[in-house]
Amino acid sequence: MGGHGGGDKAASAGGASSIGVVRDFKKGLEVDKLFKQMIKVNGSDLHLKVGKPATIRVRGDLTEVNMPAITKDQMEQLLMPMMDERNMNIFKNEGGADFSYVVEHDGEPWRFRVNLFIQMGNPGMVSRKVERSIPDFNGLNLPPIMESLCVYDQGMVLLAGVTGSGKSTTIASMLNWVNHNYTKHILTIEDPIEFVYTQQKCLINQREIGIDVKDFEIAMKHAVRQDPDIMLVGEMRDMETFSTAMHAAETGHLVFGTIHASNAPSTIGRILDLFPQSMHSALRSSMGFNLNAIVAQKLLKTIVDKPKRVPIIEVMIMNATMRKLILEHKDEKLPDAMRIGKDDGMQLFNDSLYGFIQREFISRADAFEISPNIEQLKMMLKGIDVKGPGIL
Repeated sequence: MGGHGGGDKAASAGGASSIGVVRDFKKGLEVDKLFKQMIKVNGSDLHLKVGKPATIRVRGDLTEVNMPAITKDQMEQLLMPMMDERNMNIFKNEGGADFSYVVEHDGEPWRFRVNLFIQMGNPGMVSRKVERSIPDFNGLNLPPIMESLCVYDQGMVLLAGVTGSGKSTTIASMLNWVNHNYTKHILTIEDPIEFVYTQQKCLINQREIGIDVKDFEIAMKHAVRQDPDIMLVGEMRDMETFSTAMHAAETGHLVFGTIHASNAPSTIGRILDLFPQSMHSALRSSMGFNLNAIVAQKLLKTIVDKPKRVPIIEVMIMNATMRKLILEHKDEKLPDAMRIGKDDGMQLFNDSLYGFIQREFISRADAFEISPNIEQLKMMLKGIDVKGPGIL
């Protein structure tokens, strides 16, 4: 599946009639030079802002490209040709557009996730490079419990974190593990598609909003008729998205999704915030019975050459204790229950930080900077066993 940088066929079709039309990659645009520069320096993100030179994130740090500041006219000339008619309409009506984009470099296609937006009246862009291969769990330095989260028959597994925390890569690694180990039908609904999977044992269908189907609601209505075993429904942005995904989990599907939340326990509150207060009790019951696990993730730069960054992982598994606390509105006790539930594979951010410090992948100073409980981490490093208080 290609990016929707748009081609002549797409532009001429326009609007809803362009659904299902194959997009040709646009080639030779001026902005491609900046994407190629990003590839050469092995950057992860490209930032374009009026009044500043192009800026590339490399190993977590932002570095300006050696070029003059970009004017508003130059920015429009760089960005507007990237969009087809549909994305141009979205950009004008909503003040921003998300899409995938493909650039050829050394004869190979490189895929990018693009967000164009308006800030203070000026157009701008942030683009994330999508890695061309999907790393396995070891390659990403993920904890062993991740394999167990891929083998549920039904229910929901959520990846929580802020933008740029590596959620999409972790989910891609999980789905690819299933792809190599089970004979399943995997259906993804993405906006836009990031990783393109190579079928191994699984049958995989990937649908992109705006390219293959008009919107998420229609995609989900179709999904129940497409016999999926596993569904990736992309980001849980609103009540409708989460409700539909939860219904799929209740009706015998294994559903993966991402959500913006700072840690695993706070994800419960983040989900509740999507719904009116009157629905919270029913929603807690649904989460208690259908959520399998929440994995929260942050990325932290290392002090070694490889890997450049490691995922700091928190894992909350829905055992009987977790379900009881969620049903009884005792969310504040979830972290202590996670600490006690380590035999079930649970871990807190500090457990992950401790492990990477012990392996000499990260510095203590960097670990303390993002630790949610610095004193507790210091105790762990001194060999003091940290026990949680009673939770029930």
